[in-house]
Amino acid sequence: MSLSLFQILFDSSMAFEDKLLRFVLPYIGAALIVIFLILPIHECAHGLVAHWLGDDTAKRQGRLTLNPLPSIEPLGALFLLLFGFGWAKPVMVDTRNFKHPRISMALTALAGPMSNLICGFLGAIVFYGVWTATTGMAPEWVLHLISSYVSINIGIAVFNMIPLPPLDGSKILGAFLSDKARMWYYKYQFIFMMLVFVLMFTSLLDRPLYFLIEGCMSGVEWLASRPFVWAGLLR
Repeated sequence: MSLSLFQILFDSSMAFEDKLLRFVLPYIGAALIVIFLILPIHECAHGLVAHWLGDDTAKRQGRLTLNPLPSIEPLGALFLLLFGFGWAKPVMVDTRNFKHPRISMALTALAGPMSNLICGFLGAIVFYGVWTATTGMAPEWVLHLISSYVSINIGIAVFNMIPLPPLDGSKILGAFLSDKARMWYYKYQFIFMMLVFVLMFTSLLDRPLYFLIEGCMSGVEWLASRPFVWAGLLR
């Protein structure tokens, strides 16, 4: 898994000039690609699935677009740049427009993280394509840019699946709770939101997130490498 910019900058094992060219600039490039291209895809995925299931709120608000301007949230973009995970301005959803509100809301929420997994998977295919085309001799900064792009996408997907408001995982969990449990869950969602920030700032999520992201990365890399292995281009 690629290191976050925060971890790279505070890594004392490399000279700054070496870090700048090999890791910092490629990471920043990957993060900017995610901020301006992938986060809009993430939010558009939410809106599209909601639209297909009967809610046209996102369409009426002009959020069924890949234009990054409606999606960029400055603090979320800064977190993504520094720590490898962040957020965008959420697409509004009105569950009253769904025929089956619970399952439709869960599917709408799931669409965002799934879009990141797909984008990460495609990035991994590009990585192996570049690797095999250059027999492993591609410029190091190119490989670090692509691997950082893949890692950030997987990190966003995993982070968003945490079942705490306002993350997508909370809306998926809500589909399986009783009415009473859901009412309690959302009554105290502000406290849960504060808990998410506390866990982020105290690094208590680092270890479990690391293992989850590593597991997803391994799965994505394995799947992406299969065509190249079957073609005899990779072992």
